[in-house]
Amino acid sequence: MALDGAYLYAIRQELLSLIDARIEKIYQPTREELILALRSRTGSAKILLSCAADRARVHLTQISVENPKTPPMFCMLLRKRLGNGKLLRIRQDGLERVLYFDFSCINELGDVVQLTLACEIMGRYSNIILIDESGVVIDSMKRVDATMSSKRLVLPGVAYKMPPRDHRLNFLTASGNEIRSAVITKIGELSKALLQTFEGVSPVLVREWAYYVGQGQPCRAESLTEDQCDRLCYILHRTKELLEQGEEVYTIVSTKEGQPKDFSFVPLRQYGTLMVTKTMPSACALLDEFFASRDRTARLKQRANDLFHLLLHATERIQRRIVSQSEELDACEEKEQLRRKADLISSNLYRLKKGDTVAELEDFYEPDQPIMTIELDARLTPPQNAQKYYQAYKKACTAEKILTEQIAKGKEELAYLDSVLDVLSRAETENDLEQLRAELAEQGYLRLLRKKGKPPKSLPPMEYHASDGTRILVGRNNRQNDQLTLKTANKNDIWLHTQNIAGSHVILETGGKESPLEILKEAASLAAYHSKARSSAQVPVDYCQVRYVKKPAGAKPGMVIFSNQHTLYVVPKEIGKV
Repeated sequence: MALDGAYLYAIRQELLSLIDARIEKIYQPTREELILALRSRTGSAKILLSCAADRARVHLTQISVENPKTPPMFCMLLRKRLGNGKLLRIRQDGLERVLYFDFSCINELGDVVQLTLACEIMGRYSNIILIDESGVVIDSMKRVDATMSSKRLVLPGVAYKMPPRDHRLNFLTASGNEIRSAVITKIGELSKALLQTFEGVSPVLVREWAYYVGQGQPCRAESLTEDQCDRLCYILHRTKELLEQGEEVYTIVSTKEGQPKDFSFVPLRQYGTLMVTKTMPSACALLDEFFASRDRTARLKQRANDLFHLLLHATERIQRRIVSQSEELDACEEKEQLRRKADLISSNLYRLKKGDTVAELEDFYEPDQPIMTIELDARLTPPQNAQKYYQAYKKACTAEKILTEQIAKGKEELAYLDSVLDVLSRAETENDLEQLRAELAEQGYLRLLRKKGKPPKSLPPMEYHASDGTRILVGRNNRQNDQLTLKTANKNDIWLHTQNIAGSHVILETGGKESPLEILKEAASLAAYHSKARSSAQVPVDYCQVRYVKKPAGAKPGMVIFSNQHTLYVVPKEIGKV
C-alpha cells in the first residue's frame, strides 16, 4: 500500500491542468498535512499534500477538512511567501517519488521571485519543503538536523539536496534488452527482483507484473524462460502505454468486510476472489476515497492527543489514590481491638502502675482466650494508656468513615473519566473535541485559555429513525446527555443505556405509547453502538421510562440513577441515521 513513483506520474498528469492557477488560500489541518486552494479561469481546486509516514501523498481533494483556529508557523510562512503565487510548472525527476511545484511569487520588496514547494513521498522520511530560487531551503514541515541524519540536512538556510537515489531502471525509458539483461542477473522471486531493478514501482505493481509473467504461478528471476521474458517486456510496455496515453484503470482492492487494502493504476488480478475490486474515475479520486476515513481518524487523534494524556494521567492518579486509601481502610479493621484493649486497661487500673511496659490481663471479651497481652507506654500512667488506646480507636473510626466516602467518590470520578474517554474515542468533529474541552474545564480538569470570538456552538443530539419511523436521539457528550434526558425528553419516553458500561444516553420518543420489542431492540442496539462496548458481540442495555431517571445532587455530568429498569441483550449496530 505505497504511493509509488509511477502512480505519482499519473497524479502529475492530472495536476497539469492547474498550470497558471493562483493560490487563493493555504491551510494546515494537522502538523503533517497541507492544503493549497487554487483558482483559475476554469474554476477552483484543492491540492492536498501529506508527509505523514503512513499516509504520505499529493493529490486533488474534494473532502472538506476542519482547520485549527490558530494556523501553525509553517502555514503562516507559506501564506506570507506563496500567497497569491502563480503555479508555473510541476516537475518530477524520472519516476522519483518527489513532485516539485514551481510558483511565481512577489516578495516583500515587490520583486517577482520563483519559489519551489517540494513534496517528498518517502514513507517515514516524507517531507514538504519550501525552496527559494537559489536552491536554499526556506523551511520545511519536518526539520532534519545532524542528530537525525548525517547524510542529508533539511534546515532553513541549508542548500537543498535531492533524497539519496539508487541506480535503477526507469521502465518508461528502458529498452527490452536493458530489461532482460537487468532482470536475469538477479536471484530470487521475480517480484522482489523487479522491485530491485526498477525505480518508482511499489510491491503491489511488481507483484501484478510477476503474476502476469508466471500466469498465476510463482517464478524466479534466474529461471525465466524466453517466453516469460517476452511476457515481462510486454506487460512493462503495456503499463507504459497506460501511463503515457491516459488509459489507466484506477483500482482499489478491499477485504470482503469493506476495509481498503491496496490500490494501483492497473487492474489488480493477483488477489483472485479473495478481495473485492472497485475502479475509480481518476488517480486523485482514488486516493481521496482510499485515505478518507484513515485521515479523519488520524486528524482527530492528533488534535485529541492532549486530552487522551490528560484523562489517562488523571485516571492513573485516582487509581493509585484509591489503592492507597484501601490499604489505610484495611488497617482500620483493627479498631475494635484498640477499644477492647482500652476497656481492659480501664477495668484493671488498680493492678497497673506507671512504668509498666506490658500488661497481661484477663480478656472478658474472649472467654476461650482468657489472657491478652497489651503493650503500655512506660512514660504514661495506666489511665493515660487507656486514653491513648481510646483516642486511637476514635481516630480509626473517623478514618474509616472518611476513607469509605473518599473511595466511593474516587470510584465515581473514575466512572466519569471512563465516560469522557469513551466519548473522546468516538468523537467525529473538531466541535466534539471543543465541547469536551469545555466540559473538562468546567469540572476543573483542564484550564482553557480565553480565545477571541464566540465559543463553539454545540451540535444537536444525533438523530436516528427506527424501522417504524420512531425518532431516536443519542447524546454526543456528558453535558448533552444530561440535557437530553433531564430536560428535552418527555417523561413517558424510553431512556436506554448500556449496563455498567460507559456510553451515551439514548431516548426513544414513544409519545407515551408502548413500543414493540423489535423497536426497543433497535434503540438498544444504538445504545450499545454508541458505547465503550461497540466492538462486543452481546451487550446488556438497561431501559426504563424517563420519569424513573434522576440525577443525584452534586453528581458529575452524565451521571444518573434509575429504577424500574429492564434489560435487553443486543448486538451493537448503527441504523437509520438521519
